[in-house]
Amino acid sequence: MSRSKLVALLAFGLAVVVLRAPWLSEPRAETTTAAISRSGRLGGASYLIEVPANWQGGLVVFAHGIQRGPGPGAVAAPPIASHILAGGHAWIASGYRAREYQPHLFIDDLIALRELFLKEVGRPRWTIIYGQSMGGHIVVASLELHPALYQGGLAECGLVDGISIADYLMAYTAAAELISGVPMLDAPDKETFARVLNERVVPALGMPGAYTARGRQFDSVVKYLMGADQVGNDLPLRLQGLKRRYLLNMMHRPRDLDNEPSPGLRAASTVHIRYRIDPGLGLTEEELNARVRRLQPAKDSRSPAANPVYAERTGRLKAPLITLHETGDAWVPLSLEQSYRRRTIAAGTDHLLVQRVMRASSHCGFDGETREQAFDDLLAWIERGVRPVGEDVLAPDLSRIGLKWTPTLQPEDPLALRRGLRSESCPRAFASIASRGASQRTSVISRSSATASCPSGIGAAKKRVSNRRGWISGVIQWAKYTSVSVARVRRSARSIAQNAR
Repeated sequence: MSRSKLVALLAFGLAVVVLRAPWLSEPRAETTTAAISRSGRLGGASYLIEVPANWQGGLVVFAHGIQRGPGPGAVAAPPIASHILAGGHAWIASGYRAREYQPHLFIDDLIALRELFLKEVGRPRWTIIYGQSMGGHIVVASLELHPALYQGGLAECGLVDGISIADYLMAYTAAAELISGVPMLDAPDKETFARVLNERVVPALGMPGAYTARGRQFDSVVKYLMGADQVGNDLPLRLQGLKRRYLLNMMHRPRDLDNEPSPGLRAASTVHIRYRIDPGLGLTEEELNARVRRLQPAKDSRSPAANPVYAERTGRLKAPLITLHETGDAWVPLSLEQSYRRRTIAAGTDHLLVQRVMRASSHCGFDGETREQAFDDLLAWIERGVRPVGEDVLAPDLSRIGLKWTPTLQPEDPLALRRGLRSESCPRAFASIASRGASQRTSVISRSSATASCPSGIGAAKKRVSNRRGWISGVIQWAKYTSVSVARVRRSARSIAQNAR
């Protein structure tokens, strides 16, 4: 064979090579398999296993949020269970062997359930771990500590920075103690703590919407603890979310940490917290940080060797992770997302983290479309290497964060009063796209221009258009997620189409 022919043959061979993730096997042959629906108990934990007919080899492990009280937890299906099955993928879920905040146990419960799945169903091509709230701690800790088991993660309203949730709650309580002037952290038990909180702290600080002067100081501190940006902009709907958690976030801390059964209370620390407060409120940052009570964790409670699940997260991801979070979540604040982003930057793994934010005051209040889109995007990232778009949660100005992923602005949203955001900017963006689509006879909506200024209703529009139902119907579908009337957009779209012809 001549040298030129050999070179050509090698070039052709390289051209047809498709790089695949190491966990992906060759495509499965078309075989008919029956669906599986199974439940039982494993290691004291209830579980569910659901496998669709003609399983395509994907597995989702679901980690639910915290459940209160004694005894084993209750098993629950993932909120996108039907969507997972419709895509040909299986899912499993554990109720956990216990309740409360014990993710070290629950991580092992899910690993054991995955092993049972391998024995009874088969080895998956890939495994995604998906969690809500406390399940977010389970997701991130599992990805960092057991990277060989999971090829991707999805965390919703999650404790993505792990034990930082306990640090946040104790920092919140310590600030309330200092500013109110009531030494509530000296309370010997929960009953005394609750009485002091209601009888002395509340009168001193007031409540959201009815703060005293000291209450305004405290609220400013909380604003930054929850994730206000560098220039001091409040997170959208932060105050609305705080109303639900204002008193619940103030935590009693037992004096005898060595015998405390709660790993979260044992590991909580405020030693590293740098408090911030707005100027002009009668309390400076220097005074605040010098006078606030600092809380130490119990010995080895955060040790990577002794208690790796409660050690500070490292950010050392080896698989893609998508997170969803609300701006006004006062229970699990956006600051946890910011902290974990910093860790991944320091670890050089921030390219494996995509974060999406919704402007809402809820906790785990995402709609089905947002969840399904995140799952589909994660799947495309794992299987085809298509990294999805997200938010910059560390941007200097966060006043407009979340517009891409917020279906409808709430009436209390600071931007809801600016009607031009939805009634002018977005139609213009879509008019430009529609005009290009009509002139080029294409059915593809580009994210690059519209998603920069419009809410995530574009997701529905994109689906409609990509399904070849026409770009006009796509624009109309998007309009349902905004304040623009469908009739107005329909007339505008048809006019554009006629002009394009």
